[in-house]
Amino acid sequence: MTTSTERITSKDNPLLVRIRKLGADSGAYRKQGLVWLEGDHLISAALQRGVALSELVVAESAWAQRADWRRWAPEVRRVVEVPDALFAGLSTLDTPGRIGALMSLPPAQALAPQAFTVVLDRLQDAGNVGSILRSAAAFGVRQVLALKGTAALWSPKVVRAGMGAHFAMQLIEGLSDDDLAALQVPLLATSSHQGLVLGQSPLPWPCAWVMGHEGQGVSEALMARCSHTVRIPQPGGEESLNVAAAAAICLYSTQAPT
Repeated sequence: MTTSTERITSKDNPLLVRIRKLGADSGAYRKQGLVWLEGDHLISAALQRGVALSELVVAESAWAQRADWRRWAPEVRRVVEVPDALFAGLSTLDTPGRIGALMSLPPAQALAPQAFTVVLDRLQDAGNVGSILRSAAAFGVRQVLALKGTAALWSPKVVRAGMGAHFAMQLIEGLSDDDLAALQVPLLATSSHQGLVLGQSPLPWPCAWVMGHEGQGVSEALMARCSHTVRIPQPGGEESLNVAAAAAICLYSTQAPT
C-alpha cells in the first residue's frame, strides 16, 4: 500500500485510457477485469467491506482540500492525481465526483443452493437493476443471479444505482434458466392478477424471488419453474408496479423466522 501520490497530466496515459473505456462501454469490465467506482460514497463502501482497490484517481484540487480522502491512501496500492479538467474527461456523471477508484472484478463463484436469492430475468434498465440490488442488500439477500439479457451488473450506471450494495452480496450473471436448477429453494414470481396475496399468506423461507423484464415480465419457461405466484395488493387500482418498487415490497415482506 502507499502514502505517496503520482501525477498524470496526459490524457493518453494507459491508466486513463482504460478508465475512459470502462465508462464508455457497459460491458468493458468483463474484458478488462476491472470496475470503475466513481465518487467517495462507493469508495468508502468498498473499503468498509474490505474490498481491495488498486488505484485511487483524484482531481488535484480535491486531493488538496479533502483530508478525509487522503486517509484512504494507505489502503490502496497507488494514488494518482490528475488535473481537474482531465478528471472531468474520465467521469460518467453530469457533475464529476472528483475521485474514483479501480477494483478487480470479483472472481466467478458457484451458485449457493440454499441462499435467500433474487433472480433477475432480462431486466433492461440499469437504474432498476441497481435499485433492486440496493433493496436486496438492505433486506438480507445473500446472492443475486442475473440471467442472460439482464443489464450488466458491474456497469457504471448499475454500480452507481446500487450505492454500495454490490459489496454486500454474491453476484452471478450470464446464467440460463437451466442454471437455476441448482437452487434448492422455492422460486416465487409476482403476478398482477393471480396467486397468493402478499401479506396475507405465509411464504416459504428461504426462497428466491424472480423479477422479470420491465415490459414482458417473467418468461413462460421461468414461470413454469416457480412454485408460487404472489400478488401485491394495489387498492389504488394501478395495473402494475415498477419492478424495482415491487422487488422492495416483496423483499421487505420476506423475513427469516425468528
